[in-house]
Amino acid sequence: MFSKTCQYGIKATIFIAQKSLNGQCVSLKAITKEIDSPTAFTAKILQKLAKSEIIESVKGAAGGYRIEKDKLKAIRLHQIIYAIDGDALYNGCGLGLQRCNAHKPCPVHHKFSVLRDSLKEMFMSTRIFELATGLENGLTYLKR
Repeated sequence: MFSKTCQYGIKATIFIAQKSLNGQCVSLKAITKEIDSPTAFTAKILQKLAKSEIIESVKGAAGGYRIEKDKLKAIRLHQIIYAIDGDALYNGCGLGLQRCNAHKPCPVHHKFSVLRDSLKEMFMSTRIFELATGLENGLTYLKR
């Protein structure tokens, strides 16, 4: 469902958020180790997230990435998806057709659009704070 880039972006943001709950900055090396991702690829993803003001890049010896505590409860999953993959997930055809729409639907258009709308609603209502809290409490995991 998500591109590999978006998967890494979501996992990285959740990990950064978890560490930010305790006021910590997290290094690129720690992120790539935790989410099992390539370093250079992850650095580019983190640049996109920082440019979109989802995460913050902190320079210096004790630097890394963080999310301000007051922003943790405001950031929603759809913001990460949009920053990395745009809105294709919400507008694309279930069969990958270029010109599928309500006026000229593909065979699965009407059923797929209901599912797509439900996903969008879930992504828009899911806060990074709740995902980070689940990780912090050991209720969820980022890797096997």
